[in-house]
Amino acid sequence: MHNPPPPPPPTSGPPATKQKAGSSQPPDSSLKRKRGFFQKDLQHMMYGFGDDPNPLPETVTLVEDIVLEYITDLVHKAQDIASKRGKLLTEDFLYLIRKDLPKLHRCTELLSMNEELKQARKAFEVDEEKLASAE
Repeated sequence: MHNPPPPPPPTSGPPATKQKAGSSQPPDSSLKRKRGFFQKDLQHMMYGFGDDPNPLPETVTLVEDIVLEYITDLVHKAQDIASKRGKLLTEDFLYLIRKDLPKLHRCTELLSMNEELKQARKAFEVDEEKLASAE
């Protein structure tokens, strides 16, 4: 005769979190302290992508939680990669997104644009110094 398997033991307490043992990820409570920081920016971005000009606060909070979780996870992975070298570099982030080509291209575009702006500011400061010394 075949006996059915015993039922699983009852669980009590909070559900287990996704945090790995020994990882440097903060508990979920630290995410709550950051909540609200990106809300205005996210509302504008959501509107730009076709949402209502005034989206539901619950929706903005959910999107913000997802963004914070993604960024936190990405930074922790980059730290793990950089720990071998001892220094966190931009290339660590580019390495992590190397298979997501649209994201990689956008990041390299923004990095090159940032470099152009730095050089333009530097040239502007040099021109300003020349004008000041000529007077």
